[in-house]
Parts: sequence; structure tokens; C-alpha cells
Amino acid sequence: MALSGSEQASRVPSRFGVSHLWQRLKARFGDAEQLLVQRLAGTVFLIRVAAAVLAYGSQVLFARWMGSFEFGIYVYVWTWVLLIGQALDLGLATAAQRFIPEYRERRALDFLRGYIAGSRWIAFGIAACFAVICALIVRLLQPWLDDYTVIPLYLACISLPAYALANVQDGISRSYDWVGLGIFPTYIARQLLLTLLMAAAYFAGLPLDAVTAMILAGAAIWLAVVGQLAILNRRLAGRIEAGPKAYEVKRWIAAALPIVMVEGFYLVLTHTDVLVLQQFRSPAEVAVYYAATKTLALVAFVAYAVSATTAHRFTAFHATGDRAGLAAFLARSIRLTFWPSLAATVLVLAFGKPLLRLFGTEFVEGYYLMFILAIGLVARASVGPTGRLLNMLGEQRICLLVYVSAFVVNFGLCLVLIPPLGTAGAAIATATALVGESVMLFFLTKRRLGYHAFIWRRAAQR
Repeated sequence: MALSGSEQASRVPSRFGVSHLWQRLKARFGDAEQLLVQRLAGTVFLIRVAAAVLAYGSQVLFARWMGSFEFGIYVYVWTWVLLIGQALDLGLATAAQRFIPEYRERRALDFLRGYIAGSRWIAFGIAACFAVICALIVRLLQPWLDDYTVIPLYLACISLPAYALANVQDGISRSYDWVGLGIFPTYIARQLLLTLLMAAAYFAGLPLDAVTAMILAGAAIWLAVVGQLAILNRRLAGRIEAGPKAYEVKRWIAAALPIVMVEGFYLVLTHTDVLVLQQFRSPAEVAVYYAATKTLALVAFVAYAVSATTAHRFTAFHATGDRAGLAAFLARSIRLTFWPSLAATVLVLAFGKPLLRLFGTEFVEGYYLMFILAIGLVARASVGPTGRLLNMLGEQRICLLVYVSAFVVNFGLCLVLIPPLGTAGAAIATATALVGESVMLFFLTKRRLGYHAFIWRRAAQR
């Protein structure tokens, strides 16, 4: 008997149905949790890319307005701000992704309110004290410092409390999946403010030297963090009812300190090449090297974006004892890190010369450095957010050992290779350290946790 049109439609194989299509999409891209991570990571990546375009254009303008010598001084001093400021929150920014979800789950609102308020006050107070100490150190070392770096170094101290406060507010925001609020003030608002202030100074005919740049950089970071503070407080007021605060400062610090040591050595590893290069080569050479590293920043943004959205989820899988779920989530996170990083590397290297030429014709000589540095960045991407995994699963000491070892390798090779090879020696030292770091993360994760954190084998097991 012939079937009607509606009956025929009802007999259409289920493989053409919406439900089946959804299941296939889930199988291809992951479950709802992974899709959320991809969306948030995509948001972080887009913000970082937009920030990179803004920062890159700004640095091109600064280099042209200031000249390579003054720009090199500014780069050197601001590197110290990045290096010191990142550790001044004592790890409370990352620890927020552990304690805030825990307090929310337990409905321990007094401790939740205490952490949100206390972590910011602790970070700000520590950073203010450290800023004074840094100013005293500059004063003591002044006879051995180049005269042109002294005033900029003093000015850099003013930015440290704001930097620490911004870090903690970033961690709090990420714990609520407000990734935009966490990173937009730091990477977009701050850079945009600095660019506008520098442009105003340029067109007003003010001397655009390192001193002016550091004054305006301090103004930009303070304006951005105060704006972030106001918005974050308003959002939190809608999530947390007013009430008493309770503090577990000892517990917070005990959990945070190993993390800040890990992050500190990670950051030192990132900036060691620039700092050592400054001791052996001219500011102009430092500027060329810095331009090459910043041109490759797009590659590192991918890993940053994935790490920023996975840390507290590693903890959640571990807390429920779901090893299979954690292994699958880790594998997808590594793929989400590696393949976009590889694509970004190829793209940036293809257009490296025109990008460097934006800084000035003399900066093109740093093009070959990008190929050396890219080796280390791709190696780091091949193990994904494995460092965050170790930190969240209680292996902070092992993770610290990895980054201390990588720092020692980087610093030692910089001292050996920079005097004879200059910027090439710095690039080789950094790339070698990043490859070593990735190898150590892979083997220690396999041995301590039993997870195979590497792109190729995971891809083969899909």
C-alpha cells in the first residue's frame, strides 16, 4: 500500500533528524561543558587578538615617536613591571578559581564575601609595601644603574599596586565566567588609554622619552583598574547578598603561595631573555628583539585563552573522581590549544617582515629570530594547559620544579649565548628552555597523574 507524504516523512531515517545532527555535533566538538569552554576561550582569544592589534599598533607608534633608544628603555623598564607585578597578588588570583567555586557550592557566603574582599585588600597592601621596597632598591643601586633608567624605574613602582589589584579582579571575574571583565580592562582599556595619552603628548609637543611613557603608563593602569573595580562590585552585588564576612587567610595563603611561585618562575622564564639582553646589548638591539617577540604574541594568545577557561574545570572533574572525563577534557583542551597555535605560527611567520617593517626599517633584521622563537612556542602548545592541570590537582611543587628548571636553562644559556651571538643567542636560549619545559611537563604529568598530555598520541587515539 502506498504511503502518504506525511507517512513517508515519518519514515525518513533518523540519521537525517535534528536530534541525530545534534548528537553528531556533540561528538565532533564536545559536550556542553566543552562547548562552553570553546566559547569562553574564543572570547578570550578574540579579546587578546584585538588587544594585540591595538598594542602592536601602539608599539609601532611609540617606537617611531620615541626612537629606538628611548623605546628600548621603556621596554626594559616595563618588563620589570610585568615581571614583578604578576607575583604581587601572592597567587590569590589563581586561587580564586579554587575557593570561590568551593564557597559557592557549600553556600558558605560569609567566606565567599570574605575572599572577594580580603583577597583584593591583601594583594593591594602587599603590592604597596613592595613598591616602596623596590624604590629603595633603585635608590641603593643607583650608582650602578645607567642614568637614563633611574627615573623610569622609580615611576614603575607607582604602577605595582594597581597591577596586583587587576590580577586578583581578573581571577574573581574568571571564577564567575566573566572572562571579558577579567581581561578587557588589562588588555584593551589600559592599552587604549596609554595610546590616547601618548598621542596627546605627541601632538602637544611634549618630549616623548621613557620618563613620559612611564608616567602615562602609570596613569593608564590606574584608570583601567578603578573602572574594573566599579563594574565588578556592581556585578557581584547582583550575585551575592550583603552580609558578614569571614576570612581563612592562612588557608588561602597556604594554597596560593605554591601557585604564585609557579607563576613567578613562568613569568621570569618569559622575560629572562629581554632582561639579560639589556645587560650585554644596546637598547636599540633590545627593541628589535622585543618587536620580534611581540610579533609572535598571537601564538601565545591561544594557549592563554584555553588556560584561562579550563583551570577550575580540571578541579571539578578531579573532585568528582571522573578520571575518564578529565582525560577526555584534557585531550580536547590540548587539541584546542595546538592546532590554532600552529595555524597562527604559520600565518605570523608568513607576514613577519611586513609586520616588523611597521616598527621601522631597522626592525626587519629581527625576522629570523621569529623562526627560532616559534619552535619553543609550538612545543609549549603541544602539551596544552598541562601546567594548569598540575596546579589544580595538587601537584604545585612538581610544576614549580619544571619552571625552575626551565628558568635555570634559559638564564644559563642567555649568559653563555648572548655575549657572542646577541639577539640570536637570546632566541636560542628561550626556545630551548620552552622545549625542555614541554618535555618535562609531559613526562611528569604521565608519571604523577597518569594522563598522556601530548597532541600527537592523543590525536591518534581519537
